[in-house]
Amino acid sequence: MDAGLTPLWISVKTSLLATVITFFLGIGTAYLVANYKGKWRGVIDSIFTLPLVLPPTVLGFFLLIFFGKNGPAGKFLLKFDINLIFTWTATVIAAVVVAFPMMYRSARSAFEQIDDNLISAAKTLGMSNWKIFYKVSVPLAWPGIIGGVVLSFARALGEFGATLMMAGNIPGKTQTMPLAIFFQVQAMNYKGAMLWVATIVAISVVMILILNFWSDKQQDLVGKRSRGGK
Repeated sequence: MDAGLTPLWISVKTSLLATVITFFLGIGTAYLVANYKGKWRGVIDSIFTLPLVLPPTVLGFFLLIFFGKNGPAGKFLLKFDINLIFTWTATVIAAVVVAFPMMYRSARSAFEQIDDNLISAAKTLGMSNWKIFYKVSVPLAWPGIIGGVVLSFARALGEFGATLMMAGNIPGKTQTMPLAIFFQVQAMNYKGAMLWVATIVAISVVMILILNFWSDKQQDLVGKRSRGGK
């Protein structure tokens, strides 16, 4: 690939992989929290939501400490001669951490809006908890889940602070589009920065249009079902 386009390629593949990971992590944790009624529910929810409100540089600092050579995960990985700091894998980890709350909160909200009577009916039919999850809950929560996917991808695409802290700015390796913009501005190359800004804006607008289109289609589908039931 053309060296000038590598930030685009790194950003896209990082965001796509991060979105896939947050898709499964977000749905799983959202479903568990939505159905958990214990006293620690608020604490657990706060922990999962925390990356949404913390500054990305703070998240990056925590990740750097955790995965660094002296951190718990870093020490463990060094036993297998694995170092994640300043690697492309680090950009994915940073993107997953900052994008996860988007998927988690969207999916949790969707699961909580499911009619409890439908779940009770599924249980009376003898369905296991696993079957209820993927045959009843997930299909009913799908519109919210799709919204979370789009928001997660957009958030991962625009990630800057945590990536810089953990993965650094290595051209051709960890330099994403947001990093390229920052360092182009530092180098007084505003034309180059503007090109990357325009690229991110274009991709983000497309993602928003997709989300709006999906939402409109779902509302039309719900409306048709409602009219058909009358």
